[in-house]
Amino acid sequence: MNELTPLLAIETSDRICSVCILLNENDYYLIETNKPYSHSESLFEQIQILKEQSSIKLKDLRSIAVSLGPGSFTGLRIGLSAAKGIVQGLQIPLIPVPTFEALAFQISSFLPDDTYFAIANRANKDECYFAKFFVKNNSYIFDVELKLLNQSQLDFYKDCLIFGNLNTNLKNLASPSALYVAYWAITFGVDKILKNVDFLEPNYIKDFIVKERKK
Repeated sequence: MNELTPLLAIETSDRICSVCILLNENDYYLIETNKPYSHSESLFEQIQILKEQSSIKLKDLRSIAVSLGPGSFTGLRIGLSAAKGIVQGLQIPLIPVPTFEALAFQISSFLPDDTYFAIANRANKDECYFAKFFVKNNSYIFDVELKLLNQSQLDFYKDCLIFGNLNTNLKNLASPSALYVAYWAITFGVDKILKNVDFLEPNYIKDFIVKERKK
């Protein structure tokens, strides 16, 4: 057993609400729902279902991994708030997982070595969150670091596969499974472990601005 498992992983950065209990590298329980604007309703219900299926009680968990962004501002806040509440109640560590890296890790598991690919997810009507990678030994290496990119500049990257949620021309895989949030945590997250999570915030990249509704 890894020192971090059993581990609860949470992914709420996009439409899919995904929760996983990882028992070890080979055994896990996973539930995912694709229902927009329902993360606040679905998340704890899914955690409860996994507890019942796995017979794992919250007190048995040794760590929590949460997808930290970038992504939906509301979804990220819901996932992180839930993760913070659980780790503070149980006094166990939290592992913040970079969303694009967990997704790149997942994509690298099914693409051949030396394949170049990018992830481009909508930030607003003009910009996207963007990073480019290549596959090596079933893992990923950055070719272009994560950044905000004007969507018109995506034409520069037509030489590689592009995953994301911008339009139907892209491969529609925009967020990682919670299983790969968990795998990233036990593979790369040992030096990311946090015991004090009070000041941890989602990685929005783009400034979070509250807009007033026009009357």
